[in-house]
Amino acid sequence: MTDRTDVSDRYRQGMITRRSVLGDAHVDRANANETPFDQPFQRLITEAAWGTVWSGSHFSKRERSIVTIALLAALGQDDEVAMHIRATANTGATKEDIREALLHVAIYAGVPAANHAIKIAKSVYAEMEASAGAEEVTK
Repeated sequence: MTDRTDVSDRYRQGMITRRSVLGDAHVDRANANETPFDQPFQRLITEAAWGTVWSGSHFSKRERSIVTIALLAALGQDDEVAMHIRATANTGATKEDIREALLHVAIYAGVPAANHAIKIAKSVYAEMEASAGAEEVTK
């Protein structure tokens, strides 16, 4: 729903980065569900989060993924944790990376937050592995 004729370079870069991290299907769903009410928010996160922070050159996408998951887990943002765990397939962050990040969450943000995020991660990884197995069967 974003007016595609009036987009900044940062928005364009944000969409490229967002797609590379979250995948086309996720971004296409988000765009299809965009309304005039949330359009300014969608533009903001595309430009700021994806076009600035995630598009920066200092951290790799793997490092950004690890930091993001730890922060989201510490904040109890369950849906976002799950989404970013799925995105590790595109960022290069491994299960071991995420396990270590969640150990840090336990120490610095609390055991309950880490425990819940570990439960989410285990569930998402199981879904990802089942999906990958199903794809292998259909090949």
